[in-house]
Amino acid sequence: MAVLPIPKKGRLKFFLHPRHWHRWLGVGAMRAISLLPLPMLAWCGDSLGVVLYYIHPGRREIATINICKCFPELTPEAQKQMVKSNFRVFGQALLDMGIAWWASPQRLGRLVKISGREHYDRAIADGKNVILLVPHFVGLEIGVVRLSQERPMCAVFRHVDNEVLRLFMEKGRTRFGLTLIEYNKPLITLVKKVREGLPLYYLPDQDARKRSPAFAPFFGIPTATFTALGRLAKITAAVVIPCFCRQLPGGKGYEIAFEPPLAGFPTNDPVKDAERMNREIERAVRETPEQYFWLHKRFKTRPVGETSFYPKEKRR
Repeated sequence: MAVLPIPKKGRLKFFLHPRHWHRWLGVGAMRAISLLPLPMLAWCGDSLGVVLYYIHPGRREIATINICKCFPELTPEAQKQMVKSNFRVFGQALLDMGIAWWASPQRLGRLVKISGREHYDRAIADGKNVILLVPHFVGLEIGVVRLSQERPMCAVFRHVDNEVLRLFMEKGRTRFGLTLIEYNKPLITLVKKVREGLPLYYLPDQDARKRSPAFAPFFGIPTATFTALGRLAKITAAVVIPCFCRQLPGGKGYEIAFEPPLAGFPTNDPVKDAERMNREIERAVRETPEQYFWLHKRFKTRPVGETSFYPKEKRR
């Protein structure tokens, strides 16, 4: 469904309409919650995650299917516990979004640790174009805002349907110099920004649907995968640096972990590059599997003739 644009004229009247009042209350609650100490937020988020686990059977089923497919070696009880843990860290990430959008630079600096930053800083100092390979871990929202404190960056995004939330989300994300590029813009838009020297915070690990995917293995499963990373790196002569944004336990904050740039990447084969990308993401997911975004239908698009993994979807 298309996202309705926010009108340029009559914005005040638009946002004060009664249909938005409950949304303003929601944003106000997020703002107030963001002022709490992080350990308290972690406890509240853990509890919220448990509630979401029980009241959202659809998402619970999606996460269960994904985890069972990717970790068949685990017992059914261990798989169930991983699903519950996934909801708990997701609950905390929801409450922590307000920190990403409103916390002071000093607080963000205290709450988000950075490791391996020499790989990132060296590439910047050497004048190289940089693409950060950022899988969908629960810390990605707070990660991009924290990194944009240090230097201008760009990232691909998708509008949310909630107009009030969209207003604060985009303002919060861009407050330190992040440039947002809509996901449906031509590839040349990203190319220009990277060539201008803006590091790209790139999240390519979602279902590629019908947008020219390669079926590259992910946890041994043929997965509809975007091939744009290799092409972008080649066109812009950029280095690709894996960047993982994870929660620390017990409300101790978050960690952004950089790894060395991918050696021998890209190749001249977009499919091989997609396979390499999935291997790197899978390796990172196996380290903290409960923090990956399993609530998404990662395996929705199947090869022709293969039955869907998820319920209520027709055979292709």
